[in-house]
Amino acid sequence: MKRPRIDTEANHRLVTRRAAILGGVQLAFVGALGARMQFLQVDQADQFRLLAEENRINIRLIPPSRGEIFDRNGVPLARNVPSYRIVIVREDAGEVEEVVQSLGKLVSLDPDEVERAMAEMNRSAPFLPITFADEVSWEDLSRVSVNAPALPGVTPEVGLSRVYPLGSDYAHVLGYVGPVSDYDLERIEDPDQLLRIPRFQIGKVGVEAKIEENLRGKAGARRVEVNAAGRVMRELDRREGIPGSDMQLTIDAKLQSYVQARLSTESASAIVMDVQSGDLLAIASAPTFDPNLFVRGISSRDYKSLTENKYRPLASKSVQGTYPPGSTFKMITAMAALEEGLIGPDETVYCPGHLEVAGRRFHCWKRAGHGWVDLQNSLKQSCDVYYYDLALKVGIEKISAMANRFGLGERHDVPMSAVAKGLTPTKDWKSRVHGQDWVIGDTVNASIGQGFMLASPLQLAVMTARLASGNSVTPRLIKTVDGIEQPSGAGTNMGMNENNLRKMRRAMFATVNDRRGTAYGSRIIEDAMRMAGKTGTSQVRNITAAERRAGVVRNEDLPWERRDHALFVNFAPYDNPKYAVAVVVEHGGGGSKAAAPIARDVTLQALYGGEPPLEAYPTKDRGRIETQQQVLRGMQPVANIAGSDQA
Repeated sequence: MKRPRIDTEANHRLVTRRAAILGGVQLAFVGALGARMQFLQVDQADQFRLLAEENRINIRLIPPSRGEIFDRNGVPLARNVPSYRIVIVREDAGEVEEVVQSLGKLVSLDPDEVERAMAEMNRSAPFLPITFADEVSWEDLSRVSVNAPALPGVTPEVGLSRVYPLGSDYAHVLGYVGPVSDYDLERIEDPDQLLRIPRFQIGKVGVEAKIEENLRGKAGARRVEVNAAGRVMRELDRREGIPGSDMQLTIDAKLQSYVQARLSTESASAIVMDVQSGDLLAIASAPTFDPNLFVRGISSRDYKSLTENKYRPLASKSVQGTYPPGSTFKMITAMAALEEGLIGPDETVYCPGHLEVAGRRFHCWKRAGHGWVDLQNSLKQSCDVYYYDLALKVGIEKISAMANRFGLGERHDVPMSAVAKGLTPTKDWKSRVHGQDWVIGDTVNASIGQGFMLASPLQLAVMTARLASGNSVTPRLIKTVDGIEQPSGAGTNMGMNENNLRKMRRAMFATVNDRRGTAYGSRIIEDAMRMAGKTGTSQVRNITAAERRAGVVRNEDLPWERRDHALFVNFAPYDNPKYAVAVVVEHGGGGSKAAAPIARDVTLQALYGGEPPLEAYPTKDRGRIETQQQVLRGMQPVANIAGSDQA
């Protein structure tokens, strides 16, 4: 057989092509390997050297600085101050007990704090720093730094801690911060990693809690080289966090300080509100407490003294407390009747001291009665029978609806804890909540702010501001956030008949400035500053028929907790309303005696932007007021602040 002819030239070309491809692949592989080796051994040499043997890289969070809080004029209310502390990281310390013993030879350690810190360390991630000593001196910090090589995992740090310069004056408004607790973590759906840092401080109550996320800011991070002994060798890089937002409140520090001092040790509250803008210039509750005690954890003894005080210093009575509004509610009943066209200003009702309704006798506060009274005289003398009669004409549904229009029965949106909604009852509400039918006596009681009717001091201030302005003004507490002005609470026209509003304002003016008015003793003499207002007495006990026959026991002869609440609301100046004020004195007795004098003093302080002249007071009061002013000056931590912009 003849062999096929082999094309040697073609085979040679094929071998050459394959060799070239194979050589290229080998060359590319060697090149990539070389490039990778250069990247690992040269470019990343420092990085991998840090990871070698006994060295490692730690990522640590940098807590942001918390936003600071100021009053409307820039007076600091909540600040951050440097605080030295000593922390231990468990995974770097090794034998923690031995390290703590060594540390205890250098600085004084509180056994209770050590026990707390050990418990925190056992339930926390091993890389988290745990505080074993807080607020240490510079000398102690230096001593620990010098001995750092013998203290693995121990790091002296400089952090920030919250301080409230004006102490108790703002306790119920600002609230306070405290260490994150397990309870805090449980109620947050997706907690920020910052919150897992033991002893990290967050807002617990008040503005601090309600605007926590804005005030907290965002965490930063740093990468550090840590050796086998747990000592930080160096910082590799750092990413700074975003500090929390600074807040400016609508509160005036000087006015707030005065109001708090004026309430003194009473179990009481007071609100001062700008009639036009809704700005809350003062929100005081007494007695109060020092929020600085809570920042690092209050002692059992201090906490017990607060919780066992019958005057409830921890409660923010100005927004949390709800009370039967008493006679301060009579303007609402009258407005409901006026708007429905059921009465005229000159129509009169005869008051013999009581009114029979459905076989039950409802009494007026004045046993002998007021005789014939019209709208203005009924409010001026606070005749109950007049409003009983109105209630029968108007009905509870329209009375409660009018109360809602004036801000009662509404939870106002202010960033404070446990803001109360109050109660404006209706027939449906009683059936739903109590399983009972509404009776006519319920309506009669509600007409004078008793029975089921409940309101907070904040709501009463809103009601008064709306009466004074005719606008649906709402309360505002946050003025600016990082310098950006927040929306005003000015509201819009309520759509009320202006003539009806004028009638109510004139009647409130007569209550304070007419000799027969229930608040005449607390009037303002200066014509340009005169106020209009209404007293209220909220009954807290049932007066039996037998007691009425024998004579009702005076409040001052009863135990404190059985005395009536005292209330007063007002606005001023009458001709050009600027401020609305509401004062409630728990178990203070009569509104004209206990609440009206406080409200008058607070109103003058707001109008004058500081201590008013004695000439603004009735002559007979000036000696007492002069002495009172001297005492109150020493009780105000910001009394030396010059000026007070009330704009």
